[in-house]
Amino acid sequence: MTQKKIPDIIIGRLPLYLRALHRMAASGATVTSSQELGGWVGISAAQIRKDISQFGEFGKQGTGYNIEFLKEKLREILKVDRVWDVAIIGMGDIGHGLARYQGFLDRGFRVALAFDNTSEKIGTKIGNLLIQDITKIVDAINEADIKVAMIAVPADNAQEVADQLAKTGVKAILCYAPICINVPEGVRVQYIDPATHLQWMTYYL
Repeated sequence: MTQKKIPDIIIGRLPLYLRALHRMAASGATVTSSQELGGWVGISAAQIRKDISQFGEFGKQGTGYNIEFLKEKLREILKVDRVWDVAIIGMGDIGHGLARYQGFLDRGFRVALAFDNTSEKIGTKIGNLLIQDITKIVDAINEADIKVAMIAVPADNAQEVADQLAKTGVKAILCYAPICINVPEGVRVQYIDPATHLQWMTYYL
């Protein structure tokens, strides 16, 4: 049977719902409604019900959603009911910030490898994380069987790094470099460029 194709925009909203459910649970709540969840994420109740129903019936009319149950179902759907090891390439300001960020682990990710091409950084540590020579990237990532990587290098170097990652088993790349990279079919890329989002916002000022 052909797997149902879910629109990408819906997948992109699921982490928002999951984050809100975590916050609700932390406040002691056990049940929520699409109306309440919509208030947390700024999305209409009807859209939330439509999004969640793409994956099954996880709530009941009149009683809403059990928060813990829906959390676990969303974690399964997003495949973060496990911990994914992640490699960071580029240990400048952004790379250092990512390596030190404490919020990844409880959301399904662990920074396991770090790479840079600067001799002063290679061999040093950020906490317990050893910064390795970027020339070792293919062997190290393959040996660790890593599927997720974050590129935090200058734009001029991003495509070269992406080409190296294409030789590994990496299937998902989060790119902080302000450039679009070319990757083989089957590799998913998401981009984060703060300057672009700032320019987007200033239109409305």
